[in-house]
Amino acid sequence: MRTFVAGVIALLQGFLTTFSFFFKKKPTIAYPTIKKQHAPRFHGLHELRRYEDGKERCIGCELCAIACPANAITVIGAENAPDDRRSPGERYAARYEIDELRCIFCGLCEEACPTDAIVLTPRFEMSDYRRGSFVYAKDRLLVPPEAGVGRPPDERPNGIPADLGSVIEQKSTVDIETGYDATWRGGILKTDRKGLAG
Repeated sequence: MRTFVAGVIALLQGFLTTFSFFFKKKPTIAYPTIKKQHAPRFHGLHELRRYEDGKERCIGCELCAIACPANAITVIGAENAPDDRRSPGERYAARYEIDELRCIFCGLCEEACPTDAIVLTPRFEMSDYRRGSFVYAKDRLLVPPEAGVGRPPDERPNGIPADLGSVIEQKSTVDIETGYDATWRGGILKTDRKGLAG
């Protein structure tokens, strides 16, 4: 009899716990019409940045590929032609690919880059049906020429960009308005806020 009463009490306690959550506000959001707002430091889809004159920041040094613990980045550098300069340095990335399925979004590529060319953005929606579509080539990673920022280092000593480290500094905030503006895709995500949940 004592076991039966203890079982009924345990059952009632379980129901009480369930019903106590029944009338509380649900944390579930109606995705995709309402999207969760991520922190500015969220590591999502990569982007390759440009300078304000349209030149690519990537100089094909392959430091990001070396730093990548998942071996997800492939960089093949090439020499800049005098009549067709793609980057301010002597070299540029002729081929740049990131396998997003292998990537662990650790941000080591971002830290290793000497020109702040590769950055991780707050954009997280990358789903697709084909495996090959997760290999992001340079044409999908590179921002458009009008989205370039910062003065190119052509006339600066040792070719150091004037705004080196500014992306990391701007992203290391808790303010969404400031942090999302650090990257081009973050700026788009910020303006595409219809129904974003706080």
